[in-house]
Amino acid sequence: MGIEDRPRIVIVGGGTAGLCVASRLRRTLRRAEVVVIEPSEAHYYQPLWTLVGAGVLPREATARKQGSVIPSGVDWVRDAVTDYAPLDRAVVTRESGRIDYDCLVVAQGIQIDWNGIKGLQENIGRNGVCSNYAYETVGSTWECLRGFQGGNAIFTVPSTAIKCGGAPQKIMYLAEDHLRRRGLRETSRVIFASAGPRLFSVAKYREVLERIVEQRGIETRFRQELTEIRGEDREAVFEHLDTGETTTLGYDMLHVTPPMGAPDAVKRSALADEAGWVAVDKHSLQHVRFPNVFALGDASSLPTAKTGAAIRKQAPVLVENLAAYVEGRPLTASYDGYTSCPILTRYGRVILAEFDYEQNPKESFPFDQSKERFSMWLLKRYGLPLIYWHGMLKGRL
Repeated sequence: MGIEDRPRIVIVGGGTAGLCVASRLRRTLRRAEVVVIEPSEAHYYQPLWTLVGAGVLPREATARKQGSVIPSGVDWVRDAVTDYAPLDRAVVTRESGRIDYDCLVVAQGIQIDWNGIKGLQENIGRNGVCSNYAYETVGSTWECLRGFQGGNAIFTVPSTAIKCGGAPQKIMYLAEDHLRRRGLRETSRVIFASAGPRLFSVAKYREVLERIVEQRGIETRFRQELTEIRGEDREAVFEHLDTGETTTLGYDMLHVTPPMGAPDAVKRSALADEAGWVAVDKHSLQHVRFPNVFALGDASSLPTAKTGAAIRKQAPVLVENLAAYVEGRPLTASYDGYTSCPILTRYGRVILAEFDYEQNPKESFPFDQSKERFSMWLLKRYGLPLIYWHGMLKGRL
């Protein structure tokens, strides 16, 4: 296959990953036909949903019409992929049927399982239950926070992979700070109930967060999986993942991070690994069995945090290697696992965690990023959204 043959490159997903790749491909492989398959009519900058849940800005500030962010020259198919047929070099969509490709980029994101916790679906947005993890539910978090008058505020993390692993504790820190500002901290318990074994994977940042939790009197309960919500009784049921012991906690506010996984279409396809993710080489982002298939972002098997910051570093590598594949050259670009997590520790303060596959800090600024800083709050609140809308989605950063 040569670039003069005008290869057809199909990108499944019009979220952060898909659009970053599409924009870059328009400049890198100018003769290629680039197709994005995405059913959504709106595109969201999801990292700001923590601030929406904390009452800093309205959810509408995070949304744009999907058509306004599709790169010029890219064909947008407003449809959803239901099946992958890599042996036939095709995908199958719900409405349009079969779509053939020369090269495929899977950027379908992650699937939220709202039914994965008994009682979650029917209680979300009522009975003190809220979640920042959807545009439709993020407003419920601020409603719960501003209506809270004391008692137990519980913040959960499931055992599955999730979008932005640090997000559940970000809203917890802001909620705790909000309660202090309202004079309710003395009559409140703030509980972090996580199925994981620790606050954070990277030691440098974890040690700082552990001190913050201790200083602010936040209770941590690790290896605790939320299994059931009894909304009418305001009770949350947890199972200890090591002992199987069940614990029931009363709550006045329950912020739930729902379980998540690979999209169904990916899980049942030949592209998936044993866990259901698109099986790619962690450095080249090329599929391990189908060389004309690449993947990045949340749907991929890349063993790093599922964040937009990771995609910012993945997209250039993928596009360079895809171009090399199309042109018959060796794939030399390599992704080192870089990801970033701006951890909001209170209103006006952020710790900017950046690290690679080896859990080594990989910081961008000439100062210690494990310290809480107002400057990093400004970056999170104002700088990163500008970078996203005008840089990343345009293929410039």
